[in-house]
Amino acid sequence: MKVLIVCTGNICRSPTAEALLRHHLISAGLGDRVLLDSAGMAGYHIGQPPSSEAVICAAERGYDLSALRARQITHRDFDDFDLILAMDHGHLRQLERQRPEGSACGLALYLDVMPDAGDEVADPYYGTLADYEIMLDVIESAAPPWIEAFKRDYLAAHGTKP
Repeated sequence: MKVLIVCTGNICRSPTAEALLRHHLISAGLGDRVLLDSAGMAGYHIGQPPSSEAVICAAERGYDLSALRARQITHRDFDDFDLILAMDHGHLRQLERQRPEGSACGLALYLDVMPDAGDEVADPYYGTLADYEIMLDVIESAAPPWIEAFKRDYLAAHGTKP
């Protein structure tokens, strides 16, 4: 399974979620079965590393963002990925408009697995370190339900435990 996580510029929310989910997938034995990437809806920061605030907050919790670089979503992503997770409703609407007709790529909000948590991951860009900590708290809270969903999908597709 291939999953793409999308935010505005791919320097705060989506790379944080990519690194965090990858960490948890490896711990769950799914690291080579669920492939992750992240992208931005806009090309503001192509080739740049995640924001220093995101890197600092993630590192304090054991997540490594150092190898990640921003990129913009492309039409090809709708063919290459099974699921695209959006950080907010604006991104989801854009993805729905951009998805080619007949594409089998699923679209969802990152927080769809947590109906009581709200439905958007707030953008901390231009905010304080505390805003980044809140973003990380929200992203972390949705990780266990996503890992369980990925396990179910893997079992359904392969009939064996990872």
